[in-house]
Amino acid sequence: MTTSRTTALTVLGSTNMDLVAYVPAAPRRGETVFGREFRTVPGGKGTNQAIAAARAGGAVTMIGAVGEDDFGPRLRAALAGADVSVEALRTVAGPSGTAHIVVDDDGGNSIVVVPGANATVTGLAPGDEERIAAADALLLQLELPMEGVLAGARAARAHGVRTVLTPAPAQPLPAELLALTDLLVPNEHEAAALTGIDDPRRAALAFLDDVPEVVVTLGAAGSLYVARGSEPVTVPAVPARAVDTTAAGDTFVGALAVAHGEGRPMPEAMAWAASAAALAVQRAGASSSMPDRGEIDAGYGAHAEAAARTGQHRERENAPPAGEAQRAGEPR
Repeated sequence: MTTSRTTALTVLGSTNMDLVAYVPAAPRRGETVFGREFRTVPGGKGTNQAIAAARAGGAVTMIGAVGEDDFGPRLRAALAGADVSVEALRTVAGPSGTAHIVVDDDGGNSIVVVPGANATVTGLAPGDEERIAAADALLLQLELPMEGVLAGARAARAHGVRTVLTPAPAQPLPAELLALTDLLVPNEHEAAALTGIDDPRRAALAFLDDVPEVVVTLGAAGSLYVARGSEPVTVPAVPARAVDTTAAGDTFVGALAVAHGEGRPMPEAMAWAASAAALAVQRAGASSSMPDRGEIDAGYGAHAEAAARTGQHRERENAPPAGEAQRAGEPR
């Protein structure tokens, strides 16, 4: 699907330098292993979602903070290089945020985040509310202090701006934040941690007591959408061989916000976002793995065509012979 409408998004979130070690298998407690590669890649859930949305075709503004260390200018440049507006990205004393990531040969990862400058974002700076008010949606995550997240959500609600919350890292959510959230996008593990319910469908439905719409990402099983007053919808994942899953969820959220802002129905927006995530997991790194709009469109189209061919093939396999089909319509 093509559209002439550009989605305007503001992201209030973290900006980290990802310090990524690639290993055959992650070390266990007390164990030392040899890695085969090390990279520094701009990341943080806020930065990841901002870059993903910008590459997917959104007009994106980033609100957050970096430090006065060597990482600060690199993080700012990475956002600007992806056409994300960085005029609201503060520079504060001390180090930038960092994420220490181990990626194994199956594409799985474990992450330790050190907030650094992100910990200073406890509220909005002058001009931030106006930037939120000008957006179609505000994207939030939980790598900033809760006070800052709430300040952004309050501003969005005051101006009628849709709020999309990724509840990661999973932590208890204030009732006020849930009340200010329009779309909640946890993964299946976060959904279980927040509700105490292991079944993703039941967990998603439980969230509807507090928020009107929920998308739960299910990894290789796709994603699940529930909304008040409608039936749940599951959208399949796009098959892909994972090299690094570090930014898959953030890629999905950024692309989803762009597609929904363009007016696509939620199931279609989820399928388009799934194509973006499938491309991201096939590449190493966080922000460096994210596809552009042309790649997403091509992947989405190819997957849709393949699914249609598979469906047609199954219909032919299940169809009775011509004579039997004719007899099936005769009165008995």
